[in-house]
Amino acid sequence: MPLFFDSTMLLLLPAIALALWAQFKVKSTYARFSQAPNARGLTGADVAKAILSDAGVSLDTGARGPVNAQSCGIECIGGHLTDHYDPRARVLRLSEEVHDGTSIAALGIAAHEVGHAVQHAKMYGPLALRNIVYPICSIGSTLAFPLFFIGFFLPVGLGQTVIQAAIVLFSLAVFFTLLTLPVEFDASRRAIRALSTGGYLTQEELGGAKKVLNAAAMTYVAAAAMALMELVRMLLLSQRRS
Repeated sequence: MPLFFDSTMLLLLPAIALALWAQFKVKSTYARFSQAPNARGLTGADVAKAILSDAGVSLDTGARGPVNAQSCGIECIGGHLTDHYDPRARVLRLSEEVHDGTSIAALGIAAHEVGHAVQHAKMYGPLALRNIVYPICSIGSTLAFPLFFIGFFLPVGLGQTVIQAAIVLFSLAVFFTLLTLPVEFDASRRAIRALSTGGYLTQEELGGAKKVLNAAAMTYVAAAAMALMELVRMLLLSQRRS
């Protein structure tokens, strides 16, 4: 099966190594700073509410009617490191260990997710673009590899057309992955700035929060590197097919 087992797989090795290192780094860094409580005893939810208020984004309690661009809800959800901001519902969903946790890691993660909510409220360009292209990029990510694989078993002319279509679809997925980088980096910058100016963490604690967010950011870099190498590999394989 040349599609999966050939020399082009060597292109993926550096990206795989980076991904493994990034996963190790984020887990070890989180484990370290999830055991370090902040001096003020604030929870992730406390800080999330405070930073939203500092940014002029009102807390949506569910009693005001439809959400709008200047509001954001906060929910506590299950799971480990399942924290995320849902731009469609305009809701900040924090895992229990972050929502109720008082660790430096919990506050850093909560502030980072609030950063996404503030990006949304302030119409931050890369986030707005990512939200627009997400549906089609998601389709591209789902269909690209099955179509690429099928193309190798079709007659040459039709097969090459299907392969090229798969590459275009996967290119959209790669674009989304690359677009995620400035969104994530900006959210982390906003988080550290908010934690510092609001006095929610001491300068020493702030260093720990930075390490947690920097480690998390490397997972997105690794994902982008993997996607790019996969695209290069698809292009090389398609040339062999033609």
